[in-house]
This record gives sequence, structure tokens and C-alpha cells, in this order.
Amino acid sequence: MKRLHRLTAILVKLQSKRIVQAAELANKFEVSLRTIYRDMQALAEAGVPIGSEAGTGYFLVDGYSLPPVMFTEKEANALLTALKIIKTNNDQSLINEYQEAIEKVIAVLQTTQKKKLEILDQRIFTYNQSARHPSNSLSIIQQAITNLRVLEIQYTKASDEFSKRLVEPLGVYFTNNTWIMIAYCRLRKDYREFRTDRIQHILETQELFPSQKFTLEDYYNRRAHLYRTNISS
Repeated sequence: MKRLHRLTAILVKLQSKRIVQAAELANKFEVSLRTIYRDMQALAEAGVPIGSEAGTGYFLVDGYSLPPVMFTEKEANALLTALKIIKTNNDQSLINEYQEAIEKVIAVLQTTQKKKLEILDQRIFTYNQSARHPSNSLSIIQQAITNLRVLEIQYTKASDEFSKRLVEPLGVYFTNNTWIMIAYCRLRKDYREFRTDRIQHILETQELFPSQKFTLEDYYNRRAHLYRTNISS
């Protein structure tokens, strides 16, 4: 990769993440740490406000933004293909949000790129089996996860039992064409998993819940440990 292209790619990476480590950039672009240090110095000398913290990484100073990014033909094709795949999932809110994002991307493409995308759009097909009970709550759940907002949900269990709950959303995962929300349920006073297609109504409240260290890996490790403990007892 030519240095100019690498410098541009580093800028995009810096804008996409809060903190970027030099080792991460070196691995991505297959260059030495010394080269990354020189690149950072070159960007700083060019007027890009780059901050750094020892042992943490590099970041862009708040308020700085890049001009609109131009997409390559392959990148635009990949985004269009991703849209086709997303349309096969069972959550309408995700489809709508991604569709709007793609439209913004298409708006900055050159005319020739737009024409090529129109051709490709007609020649990509993904089989979409209609969801029995489609979901429309994923976007709200995702927003509540990052904003630490308590959700009020009306939920129907597999037994058709209906309940109203306040939950603290912590994560989501996709399996068997269904989105699952992992949350702390205040009704059960424990972690629970909720199928989004069984959420009849959802409301993001103004109440905040305390931030906690949570990763899906830790969650599943705890679940596996409890399962093994129950089996052996």
C-alpha cells in the first residue's frame, strides 16, 4: 500500500474508533511500529489534531472531522450486498436504519458508480423466508444499550403468558433468524434473554441504569459454568 493511501486509511480508522493502538495499525497495514510512528508524526505536521496517551493509543481531538469519504467500487458493492443480507433478518427496524444509511452512501457516489450499483442490485438475490412474528425493536434496544436506558417492555413467553417488565439491556445476538436481547430483568432480579419477536411493545424510559463491565464472552462463560455445575451436582 502506498504511503498516501495508508495515511488516508489511518485517518478513517482514527475517526471510526475512540482510541487506536499503534500495534493495531501496524498489524492492519503490515508495517513496523516505527513506520506507524512516522505516519502519525506526518499527519500531525500536516495539521491533523492527533492526541496520544502513553500505553493507550492515538485519538482525534474532539471537533475534527474528515471530508466525505469516497468509496471504491468494491466497497460500495460490499455495502449493497450487506443490505441484501440484512433484509433477510426478522427485525424491520434494522432493515429501515440500514436502508437509510445506504442511501446516504449512494448519495456521495459518482454517477458511474451509481449506475453499476443499479445493475448489481438487480443481480443479487437472497432468499428471505417471511418471519412468522417479525420484530421491530432492535434499533431501540441498541440505542438503550449505549445510552444505559431502562426499557419498559410488554413480553409474551412461549407459553403465551404475558408480562410487563422493566429491564436493563446489556447485549444482543442473532440466532436461528431471531434477535435475542440479554438484559437484567427487575421482575426476576436476574439476567434473562428475551426474543425480540415476542416483545409486543417497547419503550425507552428516561431512567438510567449503572454502567457495568459486560461482554458476551463473559456472559456465555458464566452460563456454561452454571450449566456444568448443575449437571455435576
